[in-house]
Amino acid sequence: MTRTARQVQLISRPEREVTAAHFRVIEVELPELRNGQVLVRNLFTSVDPALRLQLRPQAPGGYFRAFPLNAALDGIMSVGEVLVSRAAGFGVGDVVSHGWGWRDLAVVSAGAVSVGGVGTLARLDTSLGPPEMFLGPLGNMGLTAYVGLVRAAELRDGDVVWVSAAAGAVGSIAAQVAKLRGHRVIGSAGSAAKVEYLLDELRLDAAFDYHDGPVLELLQSAAPDGIDVYFDNVGGDHLQAALATLRRSGRVAMCGAISEYELVGPQPGPTNLFQAVANDLTLRGFRASTNLDLLGESARLLGGWLAGGRLRYRQTIVDGLERAPEALVAMLAGETVGKTLVRIGRVEAHRPVRGV
Repeated sequence: MTRTARQVQLISRPEREVTAAHFRVIEVELPELRNGQVLVRNLFTSVDPALRLQLRPQAPGGYFRAFPLNAALDGIMSVGEVLVSRAAGFGVGDVVSHGWGWRDLAVVSAGAVSVGGVGTLARLDTSLGPPEMFLGPLGNMGLTAYVGLVRAAELRDGDVVWVSAAAGAVGSIAAQVAKLRGHRVIGSAGSAAKVEYLLDELRLDAAFDYHDGPVLELLQSAAPDGIDVYFDNVGGDHLQAALATLRRSGRVAMCGAISEYELVGPQPGPTNLFQAVANDLTLRGFRASTNLDLLGESARLLGGWLAGGRLRYRQTIVDGLERAPEALVAMLAGETVGKTLVRIGRVEAHRPVRGV
């Protein structure tokens, strides 16, 4: 019997802001399952800021490829349940993660590398947490935060840490990991409500809304004696402020640059880059997919903190595959908190996005 599935496709490339009109949901026939493949019913699929880079005609050199037009968006993390298996090591009912999201059903080849290896088909140990948590602290998001601190920033005793976009999926974990390791942590975000979340729920030492004035002044008010580590999710004026505030031998873990994802044309870099020379600073870019050796360690550590109530994690869940583009638009506009997810299913249209 022929199976069909729904999938989201990109139909035009946004020149500036992303809108839902750049996408469509289409029903397609699924290929017959071959040996070594499984059929997965997706439960949750991921929405991440860096997807914006793959909507360009060309993705940044060395990064994941640009999404093709009028085709499935391969390379988006998802978790789901195996419905049919012709792959050794995977059985019906297994809960798995993989990189074939933004669709309700996926045919996945065991061993096929996706998302730099993070999205290769894998069974999940749901004793650590529910499936959707493997798209957050127990998976790539948690690994990104952990790697950025312990490997890219080489976190040291006594460091003062600033995390930008600290109410987001990665930033909220990074800020808490640093705090749980005994550091003074400053967070920044884009609204008064998010600052309240950082202070009251995540218990950071200081936080500010970057809309409230020049970022440099806000940062130096929160950290009058300087910082030692900057976990950079934003780039732009945030990176410039960090370079001016980092103490000697400070480190920058360059995770993302969301401030420039929707900008058109070349953007100037920081005008104070010489501070890296003057103060013996280290600026290091990193990706979770090149640090997979730490995935198990990260999941065990963060899973234990989650189970013990020490690590707090919010999710913004949008119901319905057809609303994945809407969820991306909302996230890029700063309207979501924590990890943004789409729960797959046919539900009422126009239900408001909600944080849970």
